[in-house]
Formats: sequence, C-alpha cells, structure tokens
Amino acid sequence: MTTPSLTTQQMLLGGIDCTSCKIKIEGSLERLRGVTEASVIVATGRLTVTYDPKQVSEATIQERVKSLGYTIENMKSPASKAATKHNHHHDHAGHSHEDGHTHNEHDEEDEQDHSHSHGAGEFNFKKELPPVIIAVALFTIAILFEKPLHNTPDNIAEFAVIIPAYLLSGWTVLKTAGRNILRGQIFDENFLMTIATLGALAIHQLPEAVAVMLFFRVGELFQEYSVGRSRRSIKALLEVRPDTANLKINGTVKQVSPEKVNVGDLILVKPGEKVPLDGEILEGNSQVDTSALTGESVPRTLKAGDPILAGMINSSGVLTIRVTKLFGESSIAKVLDLVENATSKKASTEKFITKFARYYTPVVVFLSLGIALLPPLLIPGANRADWVYRALVLLVISCPCGLVISIPLGYFGGIGGAAKRGILVKGSTFLDALTTVKTVVFDKTGTLTKGTFKVTEIVTKNGFSESELLTLAAKAESHSNHPVAQSIREAYAQPITFSEVTDYEEIPGHGIRAVVQNQVVIAGNDRLLHRENINHDNCDVAGTVVHLAVDGCYAGYILIADEIKEDAPQAIRDLKRMGVEKTVMLTGDNQVVASAVARQLGLDTFIASLLPEGKVDEIEKLLDLSGKAKLAFVGDGINDAPVIARADVGIAMGGLGSDAAIETADIVLMTDAPSKVAEAIAVARKTRQIVLQNIVVALGIKAIFIALGSIGVATLWEAVFADVGVALLAILNASRIIGSYLYSNV
Repeated sequence: MTTPSLTTQQMLLGGIDCTSCKIKIEGSLERLRGVTEASVIVATGRLTVTYDPKQVSEATIQERVKSLGYTIENMKSPASKAATKHNHHHDHAGHSHEDGHTHNEHDEEDEQDHSHSHGAGEFNFKKELPPVIIAVALFTIAILFEKPLHNTPDNIAEFAVIIPAYLLSGWTVLKTAGRNILRGQIFDENFLMTIATLGALAIHQLPEAVAVMLFFRVGELFQEYSVGRSRRSIKALLEVRPDTANLKINGTVKQVSPEKVNVGDLILVKPGEKVPLDGEILEGNSQVDTSALTGESVPRTLKAGDPILAGMINSSGVLTIRVTKLFGESSIAKVLDLVENATSKKASTEKFITKFARYYTPVVVFLSLGIALLPPLLIPGANRADWVYRALVLLVISCPCGLVISIPLGYFGGIGGAAKRGILVKGSTFLDALTTVKTVVFDKTGTLTKGTFKVTEIVTKNGFSESELLTLAAKAESHSNHPVAQSIREAYAQPITFSEVTDYEEIPGHGIRAVVQNQVVIAGNDRLLHRENINHDNCDVAGTVVHLAVDGCYAGYILIADEIKEDAPQAIRDLKRMGVEKTVMLTGDNQVVASAVARQLGLDTFIASLLPEGKVDEIEKLLDLSGKAKLAFVGDGINDAPVIARADVGIAMGGLGSDAAIETADIVLMTDAPSKVAEAIAVARKTRQIVLQNIVVALGIKAIFIALGSIGVATLWEAVFADVGVALLAILNASRIIGSYLYSNV
C-alpha cells in the first residue's frame, strides 16, 4: 500500500478572536474527506491544513472556512508545501522548506493589522475597557441599592439599572452567539453564557445574570491580553528578520531586499547592522551577536574565510561577504519559519482537548436541560425554579474556554522559550516525545567531537617519504568536503592543480580512489584496504587514520586528531542525571578510536566501523529494545539524515550540520552543543508539567463545582468565580513557560 502524497497549505484568517473559533475551524475541516490535520494558531491567526489533493481541493477547503464566517486575509505569498510522508512511525510532513518561504513584508504588515483587529493589542483592550467599567458601575449600584430598587413599582428602576449593565457587559457575547446560531455553530462558550444569563433573567436572578456576563467578559479580556502577549512575542522575534541588504555592484553599494540577492553576490554589512544572508567573509573581521540564532549572549569573533549566518548582528568592523545561500534558504528564514509554524504540529494532548471540547459542550447543554426538566417531573414537591437555577449553575461552570486555550498556549510557550535558547522544536508533538526519551544515541564526528581535524603524525611504508605521502593524500582528497580531507589539505598548505587529479571516486563508508599524476591512489580506512586486497601490517591504529596505497602498494598512513567538544562529558552526565537510561555512540571510525572517546565521555556503549546503512540497522535494533520509551538520535552529517528520520526524535546540529540533517530533524540545536540535548528534554518536561497541571486543576475544580451545583450548594456567584478563576489560573500558569528563566538551571 503506497503512502499518499500530502500537501500542507497555510492561510492567514480574519475573524479569529477566541478559542472557539479555533475549535470550530479545526473540527469542521478535519471532518472533510482527505483532510488529515487542521491546526489554527490563535496567537497568529494562521491556519495550517494537511490534505490529500486527490480527495479534496484547496478551493473546497477555502469555501468551508468562509462558510464558517471567517475570511482569508492573505494569499499573496503561497506557503503550500507538498510533502510525501516518510514510511516510519512518526510523521515529518511539512518539514521540507525547499520553497524557502517565509512571509514577506506584506505578510508581516497584514498580520500585524490582523492582530490589532482581532484580539489582543493595546488598541482593542482600550476599546473594550470603557463599556466594562460602566457595566461594573451600574452593577455596583444594583447591588448596593438592590432592596430599594426591588421595591419600586413594577421593579422598573431595578430593570433600568440591570438591563443596561447586562447589555454593556454581554453585548459582544450575545451578538456572537446569535451570529453563530445563524451559521449552524451552536455549541460554544458564547451559547453557554447566553442561555445561562437569559435563564437567570427569566427566573428573576437579575444581579447573578449580570455577574455571570460581566465576569465572563472580564475573563475574556484577560484571555485576549494573554493571546496578545503571544502575538507580540512572535512580532518581537520577527523583528530579527533583516529588511535590507547592501549589495555591492561594480564598486557601488545599493540597498535591496534580501530576497533579490543571488548566490555569489557580494554584500556589505556595517557595524550595528543585521547580517541579511548566509555567506563567507571575504574582507574584514568583527565581533558578532549570535543570540537571535543560538540564544547565547557571548559575542563571537569572525574573520576573513569564516562562515557567517543571516540573523547575526555585526557589532564592530565592516564586513564584505560572499552570499552562499538564497534568503529563503538562510538560517534566519528557517528559524522564523520553524518558530512561527511549530505549533501547527499538534501534540496528542492538544488533539485530545480539541476533540474533548467538541463533544463536551453539547453534553453539558443536554445534561443541564435534563437537570432543569426531569427532577420537577420525577421528584414529588421539587421546585422547578430551583432546578432551573441549578442547571444554569452547571452551564456557567462547564465553560471549557480556559482549558482549551491554555493547552496550546503552554506548548507555544515551551517552543518559544526553547527557541530563545537556540533549540528549535518543529512541533509540540516532538516536545511530548522528548519527555519519554530513555535512550539517546549520538553520532561521533561533529556531534560529540569538534570535527576540526589536524594531522598529528605521518607514518610511511615501503620506501615512501612523508612529503610524498602528504602530497599524494592532499591531491587525492582535493575534491572531498569531509573534515578529514580538509585537514590533510591544510597540512599540505600548497595550491593544488585539479588537472593533476582524474577519475575521482568516493566510496561511501570507505574512502576515495583517484588517479594522481598517472598513479592510482586510494585513501581511506582499514576496510578500504581489505576491500582492495592491499597488504598492510597494522589494522588497529589508535586515532582517526587515513591509509594510503599507490598502484596497489601500501604507502603508509596519516594520523589525524579530533578534539572532543568541551561540553560533551557534561552533556552525558546531565542526561544520566535526568533519568536517561542508555547513552550510545554510533560511528564509522575504528574500534580503537571509538573506545577511547566512549571511555572519556562515560557513554554506556558504542558501535564502531559502521557504514551509513549500518547506523540505520543499529537504530532499528535499539528501537526494538527501547519498547514504549522513546529513542532520540543526535547527528550532523548528510549520512545521518536516514537515522535522524528513523529515530522517535531526530535531533540535528544546526550550526555546522548538513542541510539534509537539519531538514529531516524534529529538533535543531543552533549552537552545535551536545549539552543542549539535556536542556531540550528539560524544556519538554517543564512544558508537559504545566500542561498537565492545567488539565488536572481545570477539570478537578470544574468537577467539584458541577457536583456542588447539581445538589444545590453552589450558586451562580460561585459558578462564575469558579469558571473565570479556573480560566485565568490556567492561562497565567501557561504564560509562565514563556519566560526563559525556567530553563536557567537545567
């Protein structure tokens, strides 16, 4: 059975101003045949839909959204990404960023306008506040003078005070409920509040009716303010996006949009400016602020020849940079795309809560109806007004809005907080997976070690000299980008004429073969010598080694040292302290080198001399042994991409790692520091802890008050305080995780 090719489409929607909007859109779209997942981010108004274009069209999806009463605000910059799902047990659809899309200036302006129109900016808060203040004043008058007002002829004065207070505090809710009923969207919190308060008015519980509507509206304002904070945090992150690039053309400098700069162009970056595109420094040296990418505040010193990434801030000298990647493929574009869209990959907890709310509200309405109607019919002497009142209490307590908004807000905070620390999580589902990781598997070179090799010894055999051996090795390795090859060329330190090298061939997992000055040279590991039947006297050399043979004769070997990263030993200790049961290293290096590194780091086990496909086989075995617990793999090279894809949680080194590894990974570490793995797990556990706290507290308190309301102990006053209190408590608790201070002591 073939896996269908799925398309992921993004749309910016207008009219999303509350959590019920999210639930309505997601639920309605996911009921469409061919739609596998729909996710609305309330904080940005962005909809992400994953669907099979053979079963449902984009036009049908748009029509369904419009039929629900929402508008599609911005389709100028298509974010459609076709993604074929991987045939392994977790889903990477939407990981591909080949189109390099990140929203342009128009997108950003529209999104900012949208945030002011729909929910949570200062402007909206000021607009909503006066009616609420007037309603509070009228409500206070009604409470203080309840008896005199109540004793007036026909209670005209009481209604004259209460009804304006009710309409001022509840007009938005009443209007929204009416509009939704006309659209066939009945069961939401606006409907619950409307029938609860109208019922209270009907049984002449006037102050309670106003209190319910007033406190509900105050709670909504706080919710909108919390969502506004989330929107502003995204806006602050988007401010690191470079707006212009100083393009050098024929000795002149012209300001252009970064999207218009091509690979190979030269750009000038002055002190204080953001680096607009990834590139290599040709002239100048400077200190750069990398905090936007890595979360680290310590400046980094760069010089001519060093790579430099978009999003860094040039602190001192003037830099001339040759562009190596288009803007859409640059580091900062990927960071912005990942962070802004990360919450579209919903965790199982979020999916459960969304479905729970979809069925929960109708159940509550019919349960309340049963409490209002059945006891007076079945229990002798039961007072109808009393049971109607109890039903109204149940409706107020049962409003799910605080719970539903606090869960995604918690995950959003976790992803945002991690991004501030240079840990990019591609979806809340991967945060959840990290919490149960018990096995962490590392690649060696470039992951646990620096990957900066240096030639330390040249051992010759069969009459070859050291200079001969180094010359042949450097020329044979002249086309390779492998760090080992680069270290040999650096040790040779002379220009290489490429015409001297012909018939170059890379042999994966072994080394290279090339013709150098009419001699057939092979350079690689011990496996290569055995494959080519080259007689040699020593198979196990301590260290990273490149063996050479010339025209079938063993010429000797070059010993190369690779340093272990400073934080690697601490990274392994931190993982052990956090309860990770098994740390493993997989490497293509020989047994002697692997053993030395594993012993130095304190790893539980290692497997050496692996070909790329061998790593996948070993991961399969480890996955079988890990059972229900999750396995994470950490790597950086292009040969690690299949293993990263196969692991439960794939983690890539984002600073120097290959594009293939970064694209395939679920989590990207921008600092290339292995210690960030433990930090990512700590972030995930803290996020999960706060989400579970919200679920337990919200459902627990609501269950208690539902029981009290059903037996007539809780009043509408207590119900409204319970509902609003639970909502605010959950939202404030979720907001805690946005602060990076939570991760300072992991």
